[in-house]
Amino acid sequence: MHVASEDKIEAIGRVLSDQTRPLKERFRALFTLRNLGGSVALRCIEQCFTDPSALLKHELAYCLGQMQDTRAIPVLKRILADRNQESMVRHEAGEALGAIASSDVKDILEEYSDDPVIEVAETCQLALSRIRWLAESGQSEKKLSENPYASVDPAPPSQETDVTVLKLMLKDENLNLFDRYRAMFTLRNLKTSESILALGEGLKAGSALFRHEVAFVLGQLQKDSSIPYLQASLEDHAENEMVRHECAEALGAIGSPVCVNILRKYLEDDKRVVKESCEIALDMCEYENSPEFQYANTLLKL
Repeated sequence: MHVASEDKIEAIGRVLSDQTRPLKERFRALFTLRNLGGSVALRCIEQCFTDPSALLKHELAYCLGQMQDTRAIPVLKRILADRNQESMVRHEAGEALGAIASSDVKDILEEYSDDPVIEVAETCQLALSRIRWLAESGQSEKKLSENPYASVDPAPPSQETDVTVLKLMLKDENLNLFDRYRAMFTLRNLKTSESILALGEGLKAGSALFRHEVAFVLGQLQKDSSIPYLQASLEDHAENEMVRHECAEALGAIGSPVCVNILRKYLEDDKRVVKESCEIALDMCEYENSPEFQYANTLLKL
């Protein structure tokens, strides 16, 4: 990424905060800011949590977690504690605090680990498990982040590598959620046709939070074999909108013509977060099938 001046970063921030711009442009601005990092980028991201789009706010929190900058902790704590925020936004703030994994986030995660919104409660429990695991295992963030996708995950991969065992762990609803997540990330990292099919079956197992993470992982894998699973969940109007949104974005990451046709059908979905996710996903499809060097390209366009 280019080294940008403060003025350039603030200009990108204005693209992000401009509600008259297409959401896809604002998303690209957000990911540009995430890649640039630093206090000005953080400030530009933090000031957008009053936006009417739950999808955008969810993505703001996600980016703050991925940046792993402790200066983002106060705003993430405020969003997690704000019951007027949509549950998917509060959940993402909790996950971001777990990604930053500073010792001073434990109190608030404990406070909300029995939140009445199950997705928020489970996220805080997972984040606490991750922080405990890091402390007990002596693993460094640097070592953990060396996965094929360079993402900061809510759980480390499992030591188990047998796909049959991992699939059983993934679908075992009596197993601790943290261990099921660990199985999920190992199946992702294996990247075999067998492991991808196991993940696809996981899209129908467990809580909405769990299913949405399976969809996210399938998006990272970008394999055509997962399209039928993602399509089925996106098309299921009884499915939680958080899961449907993640399935749409996963289809966008795969980016094949089949995915484009599926996504176009839901551009007018009655759930705003699903509709907007399809809009963003179609922009991702366009990027995946273009000669563009990078998705987060707002800096190049200023």
